[in-house]
Amino acid sequence: MSKKRNPARKKVKQWTGFLYILPWVLGFGCFQLYPFVSSFYYSFTNYTLLNTPRFVGLGNYITLFTADKQFLETMKITGAYALMSVPLKLAFALFIASILNAKVKGIGIYRSLYYLPSILGGSVAVSVLWRVLFMKDGAINRFMGIFGLPAVNWLTDPDIALFTLSMLQIWQFGSAMVIFLAALKQIPSDLYEAAEMDGAGRFRKFFNITLPQISSVLFFNLIMQSIQALQNFTSAFVITGGGPMKKTYIIGMKLYDDAFKYYKVGYACAESWILFLVILALTLLVFRSSSAWVYYADEGGK
Repeated sequence: MSKKRNPARKKVKQWTGFLYILPWVLGFGCFQLYPFVSSFYYSFTNYTLLNTPRFVGLGNYITLFTADKQFLETMKITGAYALMSVPLKLAFALFIASILNAKVKGIGIYRSLYYLPSILGGSVAVSVLWRVLFMKDGAINRFMGIFGLPAVNWLTDPDIALFTLSMLQIWQFGSAMVIFLAALKQIPSDLYEAAEMDGAGRFRKFFNITLPQISSVLFFNLIMQSIQALQNFTSAFVITGGGPMKKTYIIGMKLYDDAFKYYKVGYACAESWILFLVILALTLLVFRSSSAWVYYADEGGK
């Protein structure tokens, strides 16, 4: 009897597993897979939410590169934003992770406090706070005034507005910092001890031991933070609205405006697919370059 019951029980367990995963499958299909596939179709159509999609072939893509000068300018601004924010964010995250790697009493509290900005940083409320801080009469300029420094037009000067925006991205270093911290804890202490016996200084140990040992984690953080920066929308929309003179008008804002302000949904889908291909190309480029600078201990180097 027990042998006959085992197959039935096995099937029940299998269906139970399927039932547990069903909500995720439905959510993935409805909110990720379907929008992903449908946006690809809509990118080849003239679709305005108010009419039936009309197939136009490559018309949207041709317009993007031949007639829409704002699109190419927006891509340049987005690239500049990523180039400013991602390296500084990774460097700052690694610096803080190195400090928090120390074995001192109460270090867990400091780690939690430094991680907090990554939880709050992407919200609309914090973006509003950032705008208030960097206003002409905001707290940052008032603090600078204590030392006799002149007020700076952080949000209205076309030359520095994009950098001001990128500082919020840098401030959200918590997630990268936690990953770096986990990697630093995995470095064998005997490597540093041997280096000290050979007379290696702090900088030499950092570049010859620390960086090679965490290069795979740096590789991961570089890809993830680059994707996040290229897809940014909230901070630009709330803090500067794309100004001044559209110097902070990143691709996320253009996508939003074309889709929900001008109702050119098909055109916006084409823009999103161009952004997707750019992110894919950059990711593949980083993967191809990884053989020159990413070290894997189990393979003796790579």
